[in-house]
Amino acid sequence: MRRAATCLFAVLLAGSAAATAHPAMAVADKNRPAADVARDADRKPAEMLAFAHIDHGKKVVDFIPGKGYFTRLFAVAVKPGGSVVADVPKTAADHDPAGLATLNGIAADPAYGDVTVVSTLTDPAVANADVVWTAQNYHDMHNASPEMVPAINRAIFAALKPGGYYVVIDHAAAAGSGVSATSTLHRIDPAVVKAEVTAAGFVFDGETTVLANSADDHSKIVFDPAIRGHTDQFAYRFRKPG
Repeated sequence: MRRAATCLFAVLLAGSAAATAHPAMAVADKNRPAADVARDADRKPAEMLAFAHIDHGKKVVDFIPGKGYFTRLFAVAVKPGGSVVADVPKTAADHDPAGLATLNGIAADPAYGDVTVVSTLTDPAVANADVVWTAQNYHDMHNASPEMVPAINRAIFAALKPGGYYVVIDHAAAAGSGVSATSTLHRIDPAVVKAEVTAAGFVFDGETTVLANSADDHSKIVFDPAIRGHTDQFAYRFRKPG
């Protein structure tokens, strides 16, 4: 009996190690562009993928994915059996056509496996996701169409499986500033994000301070060379009940 229990423990431990190894494996992927690798020190991808519970077999929606920094990482981390949907709204595609072209290239690259590019949260490919992720974009949703933000959050809620996660990362604005800095400094008050997302039905599930920077006083635009790449960022994880 003791030997059987020991073997079972070893199997469970090995399975746990395999699951937690996926973020590190994704970061070590040799297909990643040098420009992406150079950003790792600031973006902390291994820690962030672990925080989002992204590993093998998961379906991940990368909402407003830019030029695919995280899309590539997700595509490796979810192997085997997982899939990635890069959701590029038309406004984002019009603003960055080169980014859309890069994402289509990732989807066509056999090195990345099951990656699909869509343009709307209502696309059938988005449904039944384990994780919906958006990084440094929530403030832009307010800039593009603030009246649509509640509907976007509800659409993400609908797209997730019960128990699925919605992860939001963004540049922090001063506490109490609301949405006043979204277009001027490209920052947002974290309290606004928490209030809006929970209003859509989500439960706040946790946060990580791995991207925090106490030296950022929240007064500079995020593109200022003095702070670019080193802004104080919040990372929130919300869960769909069920």
